[in-house]
Amino acid sequence: MSAPDTNIKTQEKRHRGPLIGMAAGVAFAVILLTGLLVWLSANADPPEGAAVQIDGRTGEAVAVE
Repeated sequence: MSAPDTNIKTQEKRHRGPLIGMAAGVAFAVILLTGLLVWLSANADPPEGAAVQIDGRTGEAVAVE
Protein backbone atom coordinates (compact mmCIF):
# COMPACT_ATOMS: atom_id res chain seq x y z
CA MET A 1 0.00 0.00 0.00
CA SER A 2 1.14 3.50 -0.66
CA ALA A 3 1.03 6.35 1.80
CA PRO A 4 -2.31 8.18 1.70
CA ASP A 5 -0.92 11.70 1.98
CA THR A 6 2.34 12.16 0.11
CA ASN A 7 3.74 15.62 -0.36
CA ILE A 8 6.65 15.49 -2.79
CA LYS A 9 8.02 18.92 -1.85
CA THR A 10 8.12 18.04 1.86
CA GLN A 11 9.75 14.69 1.14
CA GLU A 12 12.42 16.38 -0.99
CA LYS A 13 13.26 18.70 1.90
CA ARG A 14 13.37 15.85 4.42
CA HIS A 15 15.64 13.64 2.31
CA ARG A 16 18.07 16.33 1.15
CA GLY A 17 20.37 16.04 4.20
CA PRO A 18 20.71 12.25 4.20
CA LEU A 19 21.30 12.19 0.44
CA ILE A 20 24.05 14.81 0.74
CA GLY A 21 25.58 12.78 3.57
CA MET A 22 25.57 9.59 1.51
CA ALA A 23 27.13 11.40 -1.47
CA ALA A 24 29.83 12.83 0.81
CA GLY A 25 30.52 9.36 2.20
CA VAL A 26 30.91 7.90 -1.29
CA ALA A 27 33.19 10.78 -2.32
CA PHE A 28 35.32 10.24 0.79
CA ALA A 29 35.59 6.51 0.02
CA VAL A 30 36.69 7.25 -3.56
CA ILE A 31 39.35 9.65 -2.27
CA LEU A 32 40.62 7.03 0.18
CA LEU A 33 40.70 4.36 -2.53
CA THR A 34 42.62 6.65 -4.88
CA GLY A 35 45.10 7.45 -2.10
CA LEU A 36 45.56 3.75 -1.36
CA LEU A 37 46.25 2.94 -5.01
CA VAL A 38 48.78 5.78 -5.28
CA TRP A 39 50.49 4.69 -2.05
CA LEU A 40 50.64 1.04 -3.12
CA SER A 41 52.08 1.87 -6.52
CA ALA A 42 54.67 4.24 -5.00
CA ASN A 43 55.83 1.61 -2.48
CA ALA A 44 55.83 -1.35 -4.87
CA ASP A 45 58.97 -3.39 -5.38
CA PRO A 46 60.56 -3.08 -8.81
CA PRO A 47 60.30 -6.15 -11.01
CA GLU A 48 63.10 -8.65 -10.48
CA GLY A 49 65.38 -9.34 -13.42
CA ALA A 50 64.41 -6.13 -15.18
CA ALA A 51 67.94 -5.86 -16.57
CA VAL A 52 67.36 -9.02 -18.63
CA GLN A 53 64.94 -9.33 -21.52
CA ILE A 54 63.98 -12.29 -23.67
CA ASP A 55 64.60 -11.99 -27.40
CA GLY A 56 61.31 -12.92 -29.06
CA ARG A 57 63.00 -14.34 -32.16
CA THR A 58 65.46 -16.70 -30.48
CA GLY A 59 64.18 -17.07 -26.92
CA GLU A 60 67.58 -16.18 -25.47
CA ALA A 61 68.08 -13.87 -22.51
CA VAL A 62 69.66 -10.56 -23.50
CA ALA A 63 71.21 -8.15 -21.01
CA VAL A 64 69.84 -4.63 -21.21
CA GLU A 65 72.38 -1.87 -20.93
